[in-house]
Amino acid sequence: MSDLLGINHPTLSSPDLDGLVGYYTELLGAVLAFERAATSTTPWIAVVDVGGGDHLMIVEAGDAHPTGLDPIGGAGWGLRVGTHARLCEIRERLLETGGPVGEIETLPTQGTMTARDPDGRPVDVRAHRPRP
Repeated sequence: MSDLLGINHPTLSSPDLDGLVGYYTELLGAVLAFERAATSTTPWIAVVDVGGGDHLMIVEAGDAHPTGLDPIGGAGWGLRVGTHARLCEIRERLLETGGPVGEIETLPTQGTMTARDPDGRPVDVRAHRPRP
């Protein structure tokens, strides 16, 4: 049985985050699910719920692309796993191989970590928490 349940989210970058979020929410009917303001080290992001448990991450485009494990600066994408325990197991497997993998971050509705595939692409792996 696969540890993976499907794609969590593709990531788009845009110089006009408000405009792109508006396109998906106001014109196509998606719902803004999460937003994180820009900091000195990370760009502004928004996550829109496009239905069926699927999401789209939109990142404000910047001049520089971070090279760390944060997928927000690159054309990253996300995968879903079933539980937080499974997320922890996958992180341990990646650490055992010596590959780059970040800490597990707790977001409002999920736990997430970022790794890099063998070609250097960022990949988020996320486990959604059950809704109360």
